[in-house]
Amino acid sequence: MSTTLTTDAPAQAGASPPKRRKRRFGRHRLAPFLFTVLTAALFALFFVGPGVLGLSYSLTDYRGWGDAEFVGLANYAELLRDESFYGALGRTLVYALFSVPLAYCLSLSMAVALNAVRSKGKTAARIIFFLPWLVSPIVTGVIWRWMFGESFGFINYLIRLVGGGGLPWSSDADLSLAVVILASAWGGAAFNMLLFIAALNNVPQSYYEAARLDGANAWQLFRNITLPSIAPTSVLVILLTTLGQMKEFAMIQALNGGGPGTQNRLIVQYIYETGFERSQIGYASAASMVLLVVLMIIAIIQLWVSKRSGNAW
Repeated sequence: MSTTLTTDAPAQAGASPPKRRKRRFGRHRLAPFLFTVLTAALFALFFVGPGVLGLSYSLTDYRGWGDAEFVGLANYAELLRDESFYGALGRTLVYALFSVPLAYCLSLSMAVALNAVRSKGKTAARIIFFLPWLVSPIVTGVIWRWMFGESFGFINYLIRLVGGGGLPWSSDADLSLAVVILASAWGGAAFNMLLFIAALNNVPQSYYEAARLDGANAWQLFRNITLPSIAPTSVLVILLTTLGQMKEFAMIQALNGGGPGTQNRLIVQYIYETGFERSQIGYASAASMVLLVVLMIIAIIQLWVSKRSGNAW
């Protein structure tokens, strides 16, 4: 017995540890790798490439044909003296300042109404509310242009039907901007509504039941439970809506073309007219780079505010 133990002990002591089996690069690892490479290639092709090209154009006097002469920061210096650029950028900020809160409140109200326990016909209502998202922004602009036309619009027809006078929806700059704000909120509320519905469904019902036992009313439930619980979704909706409104082009181009005159010309319309109508590709690229910086600053500020608010909660 002792001999056997003595003989086996050195063998066990000198035995090498078992080698780990190498994992093969199988299909479970190959598929994520291919998707990652494809995503990176598409991002580089459609985002990084055009961005670098636009930055390079902004340093030249390129007009769409011929050779591009390097001018350095001359386009940016000219932008600083361009009152039309400041006017378009300022009008865009005003448009976003009013349209983003309206779009947020409208989409959240729709989501809360559809998510209520006692509401009926939820499926049909969701389909109806989601229809504006399926409509092209150009079609949205045409629809609202027909509704708010001064001489042929449906809204002025209803106003005259009750004895009032038609309003100058197209010739008054403020009324024209108000129509654009309403149209953008109507067109973009559907997608944000779906985001809010998903967030509301993830709020534990036990929170509401406990608050009701303590005597909380509907407003207190919404303010103290619903809003804090959907705060990450709210930040996402506000961020995406702000970036989308700052880049609005197709809808307002079809609705009023930035009119009356150029009083409601937004920044992307200014870039389009400068680059394609006046063939100043380099100058328009410089304006695009400035818009990119503005959007990045807005996004960073919103994320910073969200982080501070999250720490406070």
